Amino acid sequence: MNLLGIDYGKKKIGLAYAVLGVDLVLPLGQISGSDDEVKREQIYKIIQEKKINKVVVGLPLGLKGEENENTYRVREFVQKLASLSEVEIELIDERYSSLLADRMGGTVSRDEKAAMVILQSYLNKK
Repeated sequence: MNLLGIDYGKKKIGLAYAVLGVDLVLPLGQISGSDDEVKREQIYKIIQEKKINKVVVGLPLGLKGEENENTYRVREFVQKLASLSEVEIELIDERYSSLLADRMGGTVSRDEKAAMVILQSYLNKK
């Protein structure tokens, strides 16, 4: 099973990729821009090209688990992405993903690292 991890941001979306069973999470780039429709279409192309079976999207919650403006923005983005593809999409709590991404070394962008953390968190729960 091929998995796509997404760290959604208003300006940039970080992407990560993993194959279930191998459980090695790799950075897959980032998508920039302010037009969510264009970003969704780019993600849809990646889903097709990489034969993605499941998308895991980080859900930004407050420190106490409460929903906020960013949470609603991500839910809306995911709902519209789901209308493009029949691939299963799962939301996962992304609290502290940016903090963990900042602690990672290397030359990969922060957005990709955050997507990697989100996808690794999902794999750890499986």
